[in-house]
Amino acid sequence: MGVIGVSAQPRLVGRALRRVVVGLRRSGGRVAEFVRQPVASFRRRVEEMPFDYPPSVMIVIDVALMMVAVAAAIQRHSYFPTALPILAVLLTSAFGPMHAFLGVIPRPVTLGVFAMIAEALFLVQPVSPDLAPFVLVAAAGEVSAIAAKWVSVPTAAAMMLELIVFDTYGHLSQGLPTYLVSVAFGWMAGVLLQYQRRFLYQERGYQDIRAAQAADEERRRIAREVHDVIAHSLSITLLHLTAARHALQTDREVDEAVESLVEAEQLGRQAMADIRRTVGLLDARPSKHVPEPGVEDIEGLVGDFARAGLDVRFVCAEDLRPVSPAVGLALYRIGQESLANVIKHAPGASAFVQVAVDAAAAVLTVHNTLPAGLPAQRGAGMGISGMVQRAELLGGRMIAGPIDGGWSVRAAIPLAPARAGFACTFLWAGGPSAIREA
Repeated sequence: MGVIGVSAQPRLVGRALRRVVVGLRRSGGRVAEFVRQPVASFRRRVEEMPFDYPPSVMIVIDVALMMVAVAAAIQRHSYFPTALPILAVLLTSAFGPMHAFLGVIPRPVTLGVFAMIAEALFLVQPVSPDLAPFVLVAAAGEVSAIAAKWVSVPTAAAMMLELIVFDTYGHLSQGLPTYLVSVAFGWMAGVLLQYQRRFLYQERGYQDIRAAQAADEERRRIAREVHDVIAHSLSITLLHLTAARHALQTDREVDEAVESLVEAEQLGRQAMADIRRTVGLLDARPSKHVPEPGVEDIEGLVGDFARAGLDVRFVCAEDLRPVSPAVGLALYRIGQESLANVIKHAPGASAFVQVAVDAAAAVLTVHNTLPAGLPAQRGAGMGISGMVQRAELLGGRMIAGPIDGGWSVRAAIPLAPARAGFACTFLWAGGPSAIREA
């Protein structure tokens, strides 16, 4: 054991020497960097401190502490050539050079202890009036700004106790209550800074969450747009292709087939342009703003389906001016998805589309028959859910379901922005029988 202990001791000494050499080299590098670029080096060292405060805030606090210490030292000029005030000033400003050149991180407790030692050196040589107690005021604020309360509260209490002790022995000019209250206010200022920093980080976190939610909502909106455009274009294109196939197989009508194929080609090109425009929303670069479809375009939408072979009738209100662009776009997309679902889920059915506008809301109704033997089932895709979201985002409501052997979709969206707690409700007004009478 003795041999092991003797052999281990040189290794420990060697490790300590290596650490000293590494520390000296690092300090020499810091000094050389400061000589070459003093401003940049000083700012970099301040930013390295683990206190999460802007460098300007930390610099202002340190400068304020040094100014108070220098003023307190100047008040004691009559005690010169004693070096106690100078030593006190060096203690209050020691952590800046120690961190800049030696890499020593200032700790809250050490800051408080150094400030109290400097205060004691000042108060050993009393003057009246005395600025030295404000060194403790600045130090209490600095400690409470970077430390937890279980550290800053005892530190501030110890500073107050130091002032009381020196006042008891007559080394403090009159005004002890003012000094004590000032230390308490310094501590409170530091706590407020810490709370402000904490709330700032919370707000940044909330902003990140809101930004992520907004990005998710934008992705869902773009997904709905792409889904609606693709469903619409493919449905009508398939109808044209089916018509062309029938024309060639049954009647050998080449002209009719070519006309259907031309229509399908045009719709395909239009769909590609719509998809490029919608996907282009994901690009951060500015792009040309193309008008979105509105309620006036529903008639053209129905015409596209009619020309593609769907048996559809359309009834529209005469005055569409009260309908806003946002409401018009929502009704257009809902009608587009509804007619695409008719072709997809009820081939051979007839459809009826109605747009009604009153003083409160714009109502879109799409009703289709169901061919014999075809069950009325709610789809499991994103079509109906997307339509419901479009209506609810504008304060409206949409319902879809089987009625009297057919399938109906009805969306009502208020013309004015919905207030809190408002829900747009509507009645079927007799169901499909009333629709057929319109």
